[in-house]
Amino acid sequence: MKQIWIIARRELESFFNSLLAYIVIILFLGFTGLFTWLTGGDVFLRKEASLDVFFNISFWTLLFFIPAITMRLIAEENSSGTLELILTKPVNEWQLVVGKFLATMLLILIALVLTLPYYFTIWGLGPVDHGAVWSGYFGLLLMSAAYAAIGIFASSLTKNQIVAFLIALVIAILFHWIFSILTFSLKGLAGNLLYFLSIQTHYESITRGVIDSKDIIYFLSLAFLGLFASELVLTKRNVAEN
Repeated sequence: MKQIWIIARRELESFFNSLLAYIVIILFLGFTGLFTWLTGGDVFLRKEASLDVFFNISFWTLLFFIPAITMRLIAEENSSGTLELILTKPVNEWQLVVGKFLATMLLILIALVLTLPYYFTIWGLGPVDHGAVWSGYFGLLLMSAAYAAIGIFASSLTKNQIVAFLIALVIAILFHWIFSILTFSLKGLAGNLLYFLSIQTHYESITRGVIDSKDIIYFLSLAFLGLFASELVLTKRNVAEN
């Protein structure tokens, strides 16, 4: 566990030292703030004390931002040759992957915490469904965990950060959007399976204020599979090189 925290702290410091963290946070706050407060779907026009607009735009914004955060995590180590050096120390592939995942989640958590003024402002405007708000934040964290794991897996496959970004984005879009669209044209078992695999299905369920164990298990399973696949890629590469 100590090694995981060391790696996580190192990566989090790297995010802020490279200005990546500041850029991501500013853009995230800018996009979500613009659509929540100023555009046609804003709170004042709707005359409703709700953060539905924020959760809807965050659902799409994180789809692009998280692959941008994760694309360098392992690809950069591969490209610079530092990955082999790290793995010669008392750190195994699983600890490395989980440490980088934890750093990514901490950065996302910081970005979400900085949106809490939206919540308190809405609360001041009228009665708020607090359960739905906190469920929405919980849903964003679960979804982010899945995308972060997918992004790390994509980063483990290549030395090129742009390629890693594109791989992560394609996989994320499949779960985020494509599976949901295909459910309208497919019936029976195939349709039900794609409906279950769609991130939108589980995210919308949580943001309605319904915390169902199947939704939590879905997101955690997706995150675990992404991290496990990343470990397998790194282990295979390490064995091949030795």
